[in-house]
Amino acid sequence: MRTLLMIKPEIVEKGLFGEIIAHVVRNRFKVVALRMLTFNRQTAEKFYEVHREREFFADLIDYITSGPVVALELDGDGVVQRLRAFIGSTDPAQAAVGTIRYTYGASIQNNAVHASDSPESAKKELAIVFGGS
Repeated sequence: MRTLLMIKPEIVEKGLFGEIIAHVVRNRFKVVALRMLTFNRQTAEKFYEVHREREFFADLIDYITSGPVVALELDGDGVVQRLRAFIGSTDPAQAAVGTIRYTYGASIQNNAVHASDSPESAKKELAIVFGGS
């Protein structure tokens, strides 16, 4: 099974993405692909389509297109669930000590990383980011 971990623009801008990648590798996640990209609006809207009807959608699109992201394709048994536990709660204030979002997150939106929430989402998101992975 494969999943997506995406390091968000504010972390890339601060130059902290290498620390997160190193932390991922040290915790025995297998990286099979890595890519830096900047979303255009159309691709970002497709990526976050599930949130289209939410009031924060426009802000989310503005935010995720504001600079480059670093995307990692990760492989392994139970990788979706393992990664979700590893990154922590969406709200960094609620995230467990030692998780990515606890360590690097600043707010619910600026929470350092995005990770696929299901195998189905992972398949869709990986195809968008890596072009059919």
